[in-house]
Amino acid sequence: MSSNGNGQKQGGGFFAAFASGLSNFGSAMHKSVNSFMGYEGLEVVNPEGGQDDAEEEAHRGRWRKEDQDSYWKMMQNYIGADVTSMVTLPVAIFEPMTMLQKSAELMEYTYLLDMADECEDPYLKMVYAVSWAISVYPAFQRTWKPFNPILGETYEMVNHGGVTFIAEQVSHHPPMGSAYAENEHFTYSLSSKVKTKFLGNSVDIYPLGRTRVVLKKSGEVLDLVPPPSKVHNLIFGRTWVDSPGEMVLTNLTTGDKVVLYFQPCGWFGYEN
Repeated sequence: MSSNGNGQKQGGGFFAAFASGLSNFGSAMHKSVNSFMGYEGLEVVNPEGGQDDAEEEAHRGRWRKEDQDSYWKMMQNYIGADVTSMVTLPVAIFEPMTMLQKSAELMEYTYLLDMADECEDPYLKMVYAVSWAISVYPAFQRTWKPFNPILGETYEMVNHGGVTFIAEQVSHHPPMGSAYAENEHFTYSLSSKVKTKFLGNSVDIYPLGRTRVVLKKSGEVLDLVPPPSKVHNLIFGRTWVDSPGEMVLTNLTTGDKVVLYFQPCGWFGYEN
């Protein structure tokens, strides 16, 4: 949880100069690419917090200059659109796995759900459960896109730390997947669907699916709503992911709720 307040006074002095410096620093971070490269409406955001100017950052990343030009010509007509499906993407941006396999990464730290199931304290139970929910976010440092599975494709993971997981692609356009996992302490079910908005050099990702966990000992049902995500510097600069907003974990049985606010990555970068 976080709170913000403004206590600045009008006038000169140190605080006015400091505020002005921060304002100029923030403007430099979000400098538009069109100011030096001839592209209209694109933003380059330095993942290290603006230590280099936008022009230098724009020439970094995974793309060669000729590939940047080609990709931009292909994608500029999609600005403002949902690019979840029906858009051809270059294979260079993909990692060698499908979205079904990537969805199984949330099973890495399920011992936290085991601890939640055994815990008698209702509040500590929620702490364990929400710790499990946020454990997948370090994987977002891998910024390659998984492949979309074909309709009816499945992925199964058997006895991973006692957990069995299976996922299936149930719709191709729009892409939707379902998953189920279970061990002696919990069951997990997922209906995965996202909505996207392509913004030129970034894309906003809004989760629309449903995630439920049932703790077997108490029968309590937990509902998870993750925050939206934003992928920065798709074409120009080094690609990185931010997930600003609220994650809400609700115990539908007791009414207990955890609200975590993910602070937007700011001037000090995602590594700080």
